[in-house]
Amino acid sequence: MSPGVVVDQTTKSENPIAKSAIRKISIRLVPFVALMFFINYLDRSAIGFASPNGMNDDLALSAAQFGFASGVFFIGYIILEVPSNLALHKFGARRWLARIMVTWGIVALLFTWVQNFEQLVILRFLLGVAEAGFFPGAILFLSLWVPAQYRGRVLMLFYLAQPLTTVIGAPLAGALLQQHGLFGLEGWRVMFLGVSIPAIVIGIVAWFYLKDKPSDAKWLTSEEQVWLTGALEAERKTTEAGQKHVSIRHAFSSGRVWMLSLIYFGFIYGLYALAFFLPTIIEGFQGENGVTFDVLQKGLITAIPYLPAAIVMYFWSRDASKRGLKTWHIAVPAIAGAVSIPLALFAGSPAATIAVITVTACAIFAALPNFWTLPTQFLTGVAAAAGVALINTLGNLAGFSAPYITGAVHDWTGGYEIPMFIVGGFMLLSAVLMIVLSRQNRAKAETSEVAA
Repeated sequence: MSPGVVVDQTTKSENPIAKSAIRKISIRLVPFVALMFFINYLDRSAIGFASPNGMNDDLALSAAQFGFASGVFFIGYIILEVPSNLALHKFGARRWLARIMVTWGIVALLFTWVQNFEQLVILRFLLGVAEAGFFPGAILFLSLWVPAQYRGRVLMLFYLAQPLTTVIGAPLAGALLQQHGLFGLEGWRVMFLGVSIPAIVIGIVAWFYLKDKPSDAKWLTSEEQVWLTGALEAERKTTEAGQKHVSIRHAFSSGRVWMLSLIYFGFIYGLYALAFFLPTIIEGFQGENGVTFDVLQKGLITAIPYLPAAIVMYFWSRDASKRGLKTWHIAVPAIAGAVSIPLALFAGSPAATIAVITVTACAIFAALPNFWTLPTQFLTGVAAAAGVALINTLGNLAGFSAPYITGAVHDWTGGYEIPMFIVGGFMLLSAVLMIVLSRQNRAKAETSEVAA
């Protein structure tokens, strides 16, 4: 395979053994890892549901304080992201991903008894430390099981967990928030209790359920194990032959890795601006339009944009798998998100606002699973572990900056208009950088052909 960033080739025909192996992985392995991701995203975004449902009032938080507490999660996450993924590469995904889940579940449980802004900030920081390495580790883990030809399809199935977290998780959070008085706790504290326990339980299960490589999976036939092992080994050798070094240094010095980090930053900026502030924006509908929603209704409204997003992501990724990944599979959604998200606040009605936000959610989730097929096209081994972690680390700087800047600018201006234009600007930057990166790699490929 060419070491270019975008693969412009159609999916090759599948032999029966390959088809059977990928189908088994899609049924036996991907749903479980997706469940882990579901719990992961629910735990980190639960603060967004708690904010307008009693937490901000009980802890006396301003919008800027809430934004800072939401974003400080990513400081600890960023500091330990690369070391955590290198540890996964050394100790094995089964042990390391299970350890991460149990640790963050314990920290998430402590949110049940938080008493003030300072404690909230400390716990959010520790939650980031505990979760560090999970997402890039899961991406790397699946990449170690699935050849590049099938990776986009498998990562799409994995990534379905993120929009479905809100589709299922928002009403679930709403139902938990309504349990005010259970165990003598406020509703938002009950919610934190309810979403933390599954992380501990599934983390323990993961230790026994996951396997580190195809040859360890008893649910694969010997022929399937041989095919997967051979295909992945051949791919590794091809990738290594196209690069001078297979090392951490190679990943950190790669211009493509840094460019991909900036592209990812724009998408994550949009994602977390929505995740943390959409419940607050929906809360504002009540005052502006003279309507009242109960907690469960708010959860259902919050979930509306994410069901279409899951559907669009499925068909968009399927198209990329059939055609071969093209630049526009990532650039077009970035442009759609950049244009739609600032328009949401000028839509004129709650229904129109949700409709525009739905376009934004569809755009973000259409791009992300396709984006994550790119790093392992030109990185392998420890370089892949470091590169994927670095991209996720730098991209997730947006996880800190998006909620904090959004909250601070809201406090400064009294509205969400300027913060949403900032979100749109970062997503437009992602589209531009994706096009630039594609042209650079096309030029390199042409130069290599001439030299040959």
